[in-house]
Amino acid sequence: MKTMVYNIGQLATPLGTSARRGKEMGELRVLSNAAVYAEDGIIRAVGSQEEVLREHPLTEMDCCMDAGQKAVIPGFVDSHTHFLFGGYREQEFLDRIVGTPYLELLRRGGGIQATVSATREISREEMKRLGKQRMREMLAQGVTTMEGKSGYGLDEACELKMLSVMQELKQESCMDLAVTYLGAHAVPLEYTGRSKEYVRFLTERMLPMIRKQNLAEFCDVFCEDGVFDIEETRTILQAAKRLGFALKLHADEIECLGGAELAAELGATSADHLLAISDNGIAALAEKHVVATLLPNTAFCLAKPYAPARKLIDGGAAVALASDYNPGSCFSNSIPLMLALAVIHMHMSMEEALTALTLNGAAALGHADTIGSIEVGKKADLLILRYPSYQFLVYHTGVNQVEHVIKAGRILEGGKI
Repeated sequence: MKTMVYNIGQLATPLGTSARRGKEMGELRVLSNAAVYAEDGIIRAVGSQEEVLREHPLTEMDCCMDAGQKAVIPGFVDSHTHFLFGGYREQEFLDRIVGTPYLELLRRGGGIQATVSATREISREEMKRLGKQRMREMLAQGVTTMEGKSGYGLDEACELKMLSVMQELKQESCMDLAVTYLGAHAVPLEYTGRSKEYVRFLTERMLPMIRKQNLAEFCDVFCEDGVFDIEETRTILQAAKRLGFALKLHADEIECLGGAELAAELGATSADHLLAISDNGIAALAEKHVVATLLPNTAFCLAKPYAPARKLIDGGAAVALASDYNPGSCFSNSIPLMLALAVIHMHMSMEEALTALTLNGAAALGHADTIGSIEVGKKADLLILRYPSYQFLVYHTGVNQVEHVIKAGRILEGGKI
């Protein structure tokens, strides 16, 4: 199929096949009066409209989209979500806002264990229906590639259910979906006081089984005080690495435990959260080229200080932005909110934020060579905005600016996945 997007008022994109680091994050290619030609979902030409149409006339196209002199940017990549779950925790959210301590919320049956119970009970069919609905919501905001984590089952049956449902959604959706096994999200109630035994269950049974069935690309661990300590995290991730999983890490979110340094040591693809990262951790991520994935919506919902985006970028690290969409700490998949927080409160430039949510998000999933920018040879994942400049993404604050989504050269209508 031949697709042409033309009459583009402004085309703005980062460039490259790997994460942009440090000052590179602020460098965009910006074209006026541009066009993009794609064949079989792959970009074959990008440039001035005159040049592109001279080589590829509109009369030869199977599909054309007039951008109406509006801005075109790459599809967004949300590289950290927990979008598949059962149940909600709305009362807990409101109680937390008025200052109810977390231990009291746990005593009332809240916290992650509430979601674990609800997710174990939900049917496979309902889980898939909810997953498809949530993916559709994200697609309407311009997310053309996303990641999804397990971790709300914490037992064999439910974790396998979550992973297999995500694999089905991956096959049936036009969106690209990277799947992550997060069995080490918490120690389940049935293993209370026996965390070492649970780590053995993960490393000796679950990881080999999931690898054999090819149910996940990544393995992730919530490395935090009271969850999995540094040595437990190292044990799990080393076992995963030996089996061929790529690695991710919930690191230094609440306490500075050295999670970022561990991610660098093990060659993780990304280290995520990082609200409490140390200067040594920043240097380690920059040196070892581990993507620092920041989740501003979560800090906002928890009323916590934001991760030090400016220090990370100025220290030479590659920063990605992602939603952390989940039912507890961040029941939000809002891309407009994320961008506004990144620029207004985390002091990222608009150009850095756009790079973080496109090319660097792709790098956080190991796919910067195929997605994340508008370049020849990459997938034709494009967004047409409602305004003539990408700067409106934050200027029209907190409002979805995506007018049309083009995924792999297909112009999507009605938020279909």
